[in-house]
Amino acid sequence: MRMKRMVTAVVVAVVATGAVGCAALGRATFKEPDVRLREFNITGLGLSGGSVDVVLSVYNPNGYKLDALKMTYQVDVDSIKLGEGALDSRFVVPEKDSSLVKLPIRFTYAGLGAAGRALIQSGTVNYRVRGDFTVATPLGNFTRPYDQTGRYSSVAGAK
Repeated sequence: MRMKRMVTAVVVAVVATGAVGCAALGRATFKEPDVRLREFNITGLGLSGGSVDVVLSVYNPNGYKLDALKMTYQVDVDSIKLGEGALDSRFVVPEKDSSLVKLPIRFTYAGLGAAGRALIQSGTVNYRVRGDFTVATPLGNFTRPYDQTGRYSSVAGAK
């Protein structure tokens, strides 16, 4: 009876060690997705602000699909916060491919005066999009940050 318990304990320890090792290996080999702003679509305007759908292109450099369980985000335009939130609907980014992700954002005019003027005058603004992903992979579930900057042109889109 004692021998059976000892064998069971050893098996449990080996399995637990293997699981922890695989999870650590998965985090080490996971390549951060490349997140780029693709476009802005105005969905509503009111007296004090409005709403936009910000479309991001998410590229997966990994050799396996990413099943995103959750994504938090903050979008800044010319270093002014446009909006933030969390996307709780799942989306998949195929291996070595991209997916478009639409983020709803509410904004106020007061916070976007300078950025709006820059976009109207020059047709371009700098942007920053950041947050984190919670993804399910063959190597386990984990959360990783992302932080990308670029320049958005109302004519050509994001660069």
